[in-house]
Amino acid sequence: MKVTLSALDTYETSFTPLVVIELAQDVKEETKEWLKNRIIAKKKDGGAQLLFRPLLNKYEKETLENQNLYLVGASNIRLLLGAEALGLVKECNDNTMRAFTYGSRQNFKGFDDNNDDFLTMAECQFIIKHELENLRARDEKMIPGYPQAKLYPGKSLLRRLITSGVVIQVFPLHDNEALKKLEDTWYTRLTLKYQPIDNIRGYFGETIALYFGFLEYFTFALIPMAVIGLPYYVFVWEDYDKYVIFASFNLIWSTVILEVWKRGCATMTYRWGTLVMKRHFEEPRPGFHGVLGINPVTGREEPLYPSYKRQMRIYLVSLPFVCLCLYFSLYVMMIYFDMEDWALGLHENSESEWTSVLLYVPSIIYAIVIEIMNRLYRYAAEFLTSWENHRLESAYQNHLILKVLVFNFLNCFASLFYIAFVLRDMKLLRQSLATLLITSQILNQIVESFLPYWLQKKHGVQVKRKLQALKADIDATLYEQVILEKEMGTYLGTFDDYLELFLQFGYVSLFSCVYPLAAAFAVLNNFTEVNSDALKMCRVFKRPFSEPSANIGVWQLAFETMSVISVVTNCALIGMSPQVNALFPDSKADLILIVVAVEHALLALKFILAFAIPDKPRHIQMKLARLEFESLEALKQQQLKLVAENLKEEAGVGGKEKSA
Repeated sequence: MKVTLSALDTYETSFTPLVVIELAQDVKEETKEWLKNRIIAKKKDGGAQLLFRPLLNKYEKETLENQNLYLVGASNIRLLLGAEALGLVKECNDNTMRAFTYGSRQNFKGFDDNNDDFLTMAECQFIIKHELENLRARDEKMIPGYPQAKLYPGKSLLRRLITSGVVIQVFPLHDNEALKKLEDTWYTRLTLKYQPIDNIRGYFGETIALYFGFLEYFTFALIPMAVIGLPYYVFVWEDYDKYVIFASFNLIWSTVILEVWKRGCATMTYRWGTLVMKRHFEEPRPGFHGVLGINPVTGREEPLYPSYKRQMRIYLVSLPFVCLCLYFSLYVMMIYFDMEDWALGLHENSESEWTSVLLYVPSIIYAIVIEIMNRLYRYAAEFLTSWENHRLESAYQNHLILKVLVFNFLNCFASLFYIAFVLRDMKLLRQSLATLLITSQILNQIVESFLPYWLQKKHGVQVKRKLQALKADIDATLYEQVILEKEMGTYLGTFDDYLELFLQFGYVSLFSCVYPLAAAFAVLNNFTEVNSDALKMCRVFKRPFSEPSANIGVWQLAFETMSVISVVTNCALIGMSPQVNALFPDSKADLILIVVAVEHALLALKFILAFAIPDKPRHIQMKLARLEFESLEALKQQQLKLVAENLKEEAGVGGKEKSA
C-alpha cells in the first residue's frame, strides 16, 4: 500500500526528540502557536508535518526555570519519506548504491519495517533541518505578533524568524548512549589505531567524517617524510647539495599523497552514497537581501541584488581593505626583524645562557602575534564577505576562503620568504620555521580544544548544582541535557581545521630542504590533534547538523596550489646553496637557467603524476558508469511509455471519429 504524507499523524505526544528550537524569552503566545501549527501542519497545507512539543509541561515550567525550548522529531515513516524527497543514497541488496525510495524500501540493505535504525541519527536530523528550512510563507504578510517582520510568498520562515530574533537557535541533540560508544572507540583510549571513520560519519555526517579521514590520512602520509628527514637533520645539516634528493622526494610525495587521497575519498563517499547523490538547487543564503522580485529560474518571489553593486563592493572596498591588511602584516614582520637584530646584538655583546634563550623570544612573540592577527582578520573577512551580499552560500564560502587564505599565507610565510631570499640566512630560517611551527601548534591546541573544554566543564558543574538545588520531583535528565547543550559553543564548520592543516602543509613542504624535521613535529602534533579535535566535537561544541559532502571541496585545490609553490621555493633554495653556487663560479646566468630548467622538469613530472593517477579507482568508475547507464535506460523506457500512451489515446480518438 502506498503511504502518503497526508496519512501521517503529527499529534504524537511522546517521540524521540532530535532537534531543539530555542525561542526568545519575550516571544508572544500567538507567535508560538502559529509556529507550532506551521511545523505540525500537513505538507499539502504548507506545513513540515513534524512532531513538536515544549521541553517542559505546565507543571514543570512552574518548578524549573521557564525556558522557551521546544523539541522537534518525526515518525519513522515521515523520515523515510523525507529521505526519498532529499534523494539520500543507500546501499541495495545487490551491493549497488541508489537513491532511496519508500516504495522499493525492501530492496535496500538493512531495511526492516520493525526497526528504526535504517537511517542514521545524523541523517534524521538533516532531514528535519531541511524540512524546517523549507517552511515557506504562503499568504502571511508578517510574522504574527511582529508586524515589523515582513514576509512574502516563498520566503523561508525559519531564516526570517532567526534574523528577526524570534528564534535564538536551532540545534540537534546528542544521543548520549551512541556518543559514549563512539568516544570509547575514538579517543578515550590513547592507543595507536585507525579512527572509526564510518561511525563518525554515522554520528556527525559526511563533512566532519571527511575532515577526520583527511587528518588521519595526512598524518600517516607525513611519516615517510619524518623518517627520511630525521637522518638529514642529524647528519648532514649544512650540506645543502645533499638535500636535492630529499627535496625531490618531497615534491613527488606532495603530489602522490594528494592524488591518492582523491581516490580514497571517492571510495569512502561512494560507500556513504554522497558521491552519487544529486545536487539540489541552491537556495539564497539567510543573510542575502535586496529588492523583492521574481527569480527568472525558479519563478519564485525573492530578494534580487544587482551583480554590479556586489562587484563594486568587492573591488572598491574589500580588495583595498585586504591589501591594507597585507601591508600591515608586512609592517609587523619588519618590527619582528628589528627585534631579531636587537636580540642578536645583545647576545654578541654579552654571550650567556639567558641571551642564548633570548634569541628565540622574538620568534615566539611573532608567532603569537601572527595567531592573534589571523583570528582578528578572520572576523573582518567574515564581516566584509557578508556585506558583499552574496546570494548563494557556496559563493560566500569561496570568497571568504580566498580572503583568509591570501592573508594567512602572507602572514605566516612572508617572514620565512624574506629570510630565505632577501637575508639569505639559513640558520635564522631554520630557527624561525621551527619556532613558528611549534608555537602555532601549541597555541591551536590550547585555544581550540583545552580552554573551551575547561570552560564547558565549569558551566556543566554550575548547571548540575542548580538542578540539585531545585529538588524538583521530576526526571530532569532531558532538561539537564538540553540546558547544557544550548549553552555550548556552536561549531562553525571545518574551515579553521582545514586551514590549520593547510598552514602545516606549507611549513612542511615549502622549506623542506632547510628544515627536514618539520614533518616529524607535524606528525607528533597531529596524533594529539586527532584526540583534541575529537574531544572538541564530542564534549565542547553543540552537535552540528550533518552536511552531505562528496569531497573536501576547495581545500583540495588549496593544497595542490601549495605543493606547486613548494616546487619553486625548494628549487630556489637549493640553487642558492654555497655548494651549488661553487659549481658555477663564473656564470650565475647558467646557474639560474639550470635551476629554472630543473624546476620546470619537476613541475612537469608533478602534473604527469597527477594526470597518470586517476581520481577514482577503476571499480568506482565502473559502478558510476553502470548507474549512469541504468538511469539513461530508465529515462528512455519512461519516454517510450509516454509515447505509447499518447499513440494509444490518438488511436482511440481516431476510432471514435470513424465510427461517428
